[in-house]
Amino acid sequence: MDSSASIFLAVAIMIIMMGMGLSLTLADFRRVVQNPKPVLLGLTNQIILLPLVSLGLIYLFQPPPFIAVGVILLAACPGGTSSNLVTLLAKGDLALSVSMTAVNSVITIVTIPFWVGYAYSTHLDESAAMGSPTVDILKTLFVVLAIPLAIGMLVKNRSPRFAEKMERPVRIASSLFLTIVILGLVAREFDLLRLYLPQTLGIVLALNAITMGMGYVLSKSFGLSFKQAMTIAIESGIQNGTLTISLAVITLNQPDFAIVAAIYSLVMYAMSSIPIYFGIKHQS
Repeated sequence: MDSSASIFLAVAIMIIMMGMGLSLTLADFRRVVQNPKPVLLGLTNQIILLPLVSLGLIYLFQPPPFIAVGVILLAACPGGTSSNLVTLLAKGDLALSVSMTAVNSVITIVTIPFWVGYAYSTHLDESAAMGSPTVDILKTLFVVLAIPLAIGMLVKNRSPRFAEKMERPVRIASSLFLTIVILGLVAREFDLLRLYLPQTLGIVLALNAITMGMGYVLSKSFGLSFKQAMTIAIESGIQNGTLTISLAVITLNQPDFAIVAAIYSLVMYAMSSIPIYFGIKHQS
């Protein structure tokens, strides 16, 4: 990917993260302390079980190394503004969704480098494993995730009316950026995509279906309400595809790692129609 495309991608993810910050306040973090059970269950599903499921699917499907690394990288990047939007459409617990987004945005700064380091050491050859880019990933996450998120939250705190006005335009721009990024990636990696689509599609469909189902069942088994369980299912199934692609293309300089995220982004939006349907039906 040329330098101009990389710059566009970096700016896109920064705008998306700033937009996420515009919807967050310190109250979202305090809410976790006041009612930790739903958030802790959701984060357990996102941060721990989701990557473990991805490892199980890799063992089952035995994909080539670049697909395996892509699956692990995707599983390490949960949530994002898309999950908040789907939760809203499904009439779920939006406060829970936003709280989970807020917390996992902080936690993944630590967990993403860990999982990428694991993926490199396990699925790539020895020379690549020795060059596992943990420090580079930490720098990227700080620049494209932590700083824009903090700026968005600062704007929300200082100018709540302005932040409220900007939430919708930024959300629309985020969706547009993601679409452009995916189309560009598909065009660039079309030959690889065509060759490995059947195998990759099976993995991402299974990953999405298993994690959403697991999120719902786990939540209900711990006595959460329908809205909370549906929200955790959505949060478990919606991944931060833009961040995944950004890390693969810019930080790791491996656009082929991003193929999984591109396919998954299309699948997850199609699959999100299921919780949206049941959420609306439950309200009627």
